[in-house]
Amino acid sequence: MPVVALTQGMGSLAQDVAEQLADELKLATLQHEVADRVAAKMHVPKSLISRLRAGKAGPIERLTADRASIAVYTAEEVLETAARGNVVLRGWGATLLLRPVPHVPCIRIMRPFDKRVEWLMAQLETDDRELAEQEIRRSDHSNATRMQEQFGVEWGEPALFDMVLNTDRLSVDTCVQQIKALLARPEFAETEASRAMLQGMALAARVRSALRSDEATAEVDVAIEAAAGAVTLRGIVVTAEEREAAGRVSAAVPGVAGVDNQLRVMAKSRLFPSAKY
Repeated sequence: MPVVALTQGMGSLAQDVAEQLADELKLATLQHEVADRVAAKMHVPKSLISRLRAGKAGPIERLTADRASIAVYTAEEVLETAARGNVVLRGWGATLLLRPVPHVPCIRIMRPFDKRVEWLMAQLETDDRELAEQEIRRSDHSNATRMQEQFGVEWGEPALFDMVLNTDRLSVDTCVQQIKALLARPEFAETEASRAMLQGMALAARVRSALRSDEATAEVDVAIEAAAGAVTLRGIVVTAEEREAAGRVSAAVPGVAGVDNQLRVMAKSRLFPSAKY
C-alpha cells in the first residue's frame, strides 16, 4: 500500500506531480481535506486554518490561535490517512511526520523563485510582479516558521528528504516517473515491521488528539508510545486526578487494547498551574 509524502512551495508544481502520480498508481490524495477536519475538531472556520497556514491571518488571529491544537489534530489526520495506505500526502508536515517510517519516501518538489513568481502571475492573470513576489515570500515565510515551531527544522533542508526534484529542469512527468522508480526500490518496500510502526504512530496520534479534546486532559503534554494496540504514557502531570483522567481518556480511544499509565504526579503541584510547562 504505497504512501508518498511531498513537501512544496507555492508554484513548485507539486500539485501537478501529486495528481499525476495518484492517477497513475490509483492512489488517493490528501491536501485541502486536512483543513476541513482540523477546523471541525477545533470548532473554528476552515478559513481561519487556511489564513494561518498561508501567513495571511491578522494580528489578533495570530495571537489567539491555538497552534498547539492545530499541530496535534493535523498530525492525527496525516498519520491516520497514511496508516490506511494508498495515498499521496502533500504538505501539512507530512514529510517530517512520516520520515521515521522506512517504506514512505519523503520528497521535496522545488522550483526557482522567479519561475514560481511567473507561475503565480499567470494564475492571477496579472502583470503585477511585485504583488506575486510578495505572495510567494509570505507563503515561504509561513512554511518556514511553521516547520521551525512544530518540528525545530529548517524548511527545505535537503537532508530531510529522500529525493529533491526541480520542476524547472524536470517535467512533471519525469518527476512522477522518478518517484515511481523510487517506490520500486527495495529500500522502500513495505514490511510487516514498517507497517506496524506506522500503525503505532497513528494510534499514538489518535490518543494525543483525544487527550487534547477532553477538558480534563487538554493541558496534559506527555510522551505516548503505541504498538499493537498497547499504549504507554510517560511523563509528569500536576495532580493524581490528571493522571487518572489521562489513563481513562486514552483507554477509550478506538484501537487501544490496554494502557500502561506510567505518568508521575508532581510532588509540589501547587507551584505549577498546569501540566504544560
